This record gives sequence, C-alpha cells and structure tokens, in this order.
Amino acid sequence: MITLKSQREVEQMDRAGNVLADIHIHLRDMIKPGLDMWAIEEYVRKVCKEKNVLPLQIGVDGEMTDFPYATCCSLNDEVAHAFPRHYILKDGDLIKVDMVLGLVEDGSLDVSKLDFDNVPEMKKHMEAFSGGIADSCWAYAVGTPSDEVKNLMDVTRECLYLGIEQAKVGNRLGDIGAAIQEYAESRGYGVVRDLVGHGVGPTMHEEPLVPHYGRAGRGLRLREGMVLTIEPMISTGTWEVKTDYDGDGWTIRTRDGGLSCQYEHQFVITKDGPVILTSQGEERTY
Repeated sequence: MITLKSQREVEQMDRAGNVLADIHIHLRDMIKPGLDMWAIEEYVRKVCKEKNVLPLQIGVDGEMTDFPYATCCSLNDEVAHAFPRHYILKDGDLIKVDMVLGLVEDGSLDVSKLDFDNVPEMKKHMEAFSGGIADSCWAYAVGTPSDEVKNLMDVTRECLYLGIEQAKVGNRLGDIGAAIQEYAESRGYGVVRDLVGHGVGPTMHEEPLVPHYGRAGRGLRLREGMVLTIEPMISTGTWEVKTDYDGDGWTIRTRDGGLSCQYEHQFVITKDGPVILTSQGEERTY
C-alpha cells in the first residue's frame, strides 16, 4: 500500500534527514587514504547515540543473517550492502556509504543506552520505531581519483538529479527510470536493475518500488505527498550483479568486476515539485 505523507510526517523526515546529511558532510573530510574503514561505522554509531537516532539498518532481514551494522560501506566493485570492516583505504578507492536513520523525538527511547552489537534487541527497536526516517547514500573518492572513477561519479550524480527532476505530480515512475537509463547508457555505463529506489515511511522500505530504468510514460502516476528515494547504481561495465553467498551473504558486486557508484536522496513530491529531505546544502536541490 502506498501512503501519502502528512506535513507533520514530512517535517519529521526532514529533521532526520538533517542529521544524516550532517554525517555525510563530515565524511567528506574524514575519508582519506590511510583511514581504517571501520572508523566510518564507529563515527556513525557515535552520532546516533549523541543525537538519539536509531541506526535502522541493524536487524534488517537477510537470507543468511540479519544485517549487523549501522552503515553499508561498499568499495570499488561492491555495488551495495557491503559490511564495514577493518580495511585501510587506499588512494584511488571509491567508497559508497549508505545508512538509514530514525530520529527518536518522543522520549520513548534513550538510544545512548542501547547495545548496537545486540542485533536481536536492535531489531525489536527497529521494528517498533515510529517517527522520522532518513535514507541516503553518498559516494566518496579516496585521495586523488582516476579519470575512470571521477567520470563514473559525475555521471552517477547527474543520474540522481535527472531522476529527481522527473518526480513531479502527474508524471509516472517510468519517467524517472527512463531519464536515468538514457543518460547513463548514452555515456557507456550500465544501470543496475536488481536494486531500486522505494517509498519511505512508516518503515524504511515501502511501496512503490522506483526502478532506475524503464520507459517514459509508463508505470504508476506520481502524486503529491509521496516520499521516495532515488538511488541509481551505475557501473563501468555490465548492469548485472552477484551476491556474495560464500561470504557474508549481503555484499552485492558487479558481475564483471567493474567499478560501481551510487548516490541516493530521499525527497517528497509537492505541488511545486520534488523537495529533497536529505540535502547536504551545496549540491543541486529542489
């Protein structure tokens, strides 16, 4: 079922989005050669406890195990859902940091007292959460990016905003996917199809699904009050991916080993157009 959000719900998500955006802004300076990737996870956990924010990814159902971390940290050919781990970032790496946060504002929970490593307990809090949710992924070049990395990042970021521009009252879901697919493929890149955007609220993954490929004029009609994510995953080679079932059961990689990039914003559709709820304040906003 698709729910249209009230002004109050949108304002809650906007406040949660401000916390998440501040994290991404901080990561711009934090991520550099020599950093242990695990420090990203530690930083996000610290902010969650300070801001009374639930890391809602902890406890998400998986085929082999529930997701145990506050962030997904996907490196180079890793498309999505990779675990943060002890890895020293190297000059030229491309890392994507994705997270979903829930801002607790009603005094019902003191997040600072939670044990984030207790996944079953965190899952209960995640499933019971009712409040403002924010979901955003951002890509970071480590040190000096190669031309291959820089061009991939530029095209992926443009795909994000081209998709958002199509999220207008009266347009259809296919208009979003078609804009992204046409731009990426015209520049020789692959558009991952197995993972898509989605509605947000009252839980982190709601209807409708928002593919990053498709045909203009097709699909669900967009309405005022929808809160969606657009999160194109663009690869240097094939759009096909594979899941690491011999490892953690979560990490998704490009099938051909090519690089993959992702940017994601959450936004609300208004009568005047899309309004980004996870804006970092300096990129294109609407």
